[in-house]
Amino acid sequence: MKQLRGKNALVTGASRGLGPYLARALADEGVNIVLSATKLESIQPLADSLQRQGVKATSFTADFTVSTDVMRLAERAEQAFEGIDILINNAGIESEGSFMEQDQDTITRTVRVNCTAPMRLARLLLPGMIERGEGHVVNMSSIAGKRGTPYDALYSGTKAALIEWSNALRLELAETGVFVSTICPGYVTGVGMFARFGMEPPFLIGSCTPEQVSAATIRAIKRNHPEVIVNSRPLRPLLAIGQLFPRVADRMLKATGVIAFQKHKVGAG
Repeated sequence: MKQLRGKNALVTGASRGLGPYLARALADEGVNIVLSATKLESIQPLADSLQRQGVKATSFTADFTVSTDVMRLAERAEQAFEGIDILINNAGIESEGSFMEQDQDTITRTVRVNCTAPMRLARLLLPGMIERGEGHVVNMSSIAGKRGTPYDALYSGTKAALIEWSNALRLELAETGVFVSTICPGYVTGVGMFARFGMEPPFLIGSCTPEQVSAATIRAIKRNHPEVIVNSRPLRPLLAIGQLFPRVADRMLKATGVIAFQKHKVGAG
């Protein structure tokens, strides 16, 4: 989708973390924005700010643990601008901690928000994109979805599911004019889930900024990139080794300080 000006996008999880950065980056390209979050007061100021940038912007609430909210959001988003061309599945929750200490409600809520809601939104919005012969779905995953990290097992699993669902869906949509991209940030500094711990990531693993993630997202939409890893260190070689030699990957996670970092982050020993 080389020309973004005048297109319409739905950005979920728009109230915090990467959400505002993604919305502003799209608005800079002339994209009209529908914002979604659980509380209207958390996104209305952003909508007002985007309108001052010269694009249309509106906001709706949705609780992604509630099935009817997902359906209602899709309907209202399409009605707002007569169709959604770009879906940014950014909403997500990180249920950090030991997996054995997480209750069933936490597991269900995390899967619903991180996996089920993005899939349902795509299923509801894709028919319009296919009919128009153009569209783009962006699924915000994580490096944790490429190689699971301890004490983030539930989060890692949901982000891995997004990656493989995206890969399969992209092939199914190959002849429709609709593309699917997955964005995999490393530790994001300044905002979001990782930043709230106020810790420096392991040096050998690196990090990224929200501005870098939003810029990578715009490039992925314009150039139809299947998957983008956003990180200050080149991780693909390590990830490739991990796929071939899982035990070696486990040792690398320990050697680079990731396991100790994750333990310290959640206070696990």
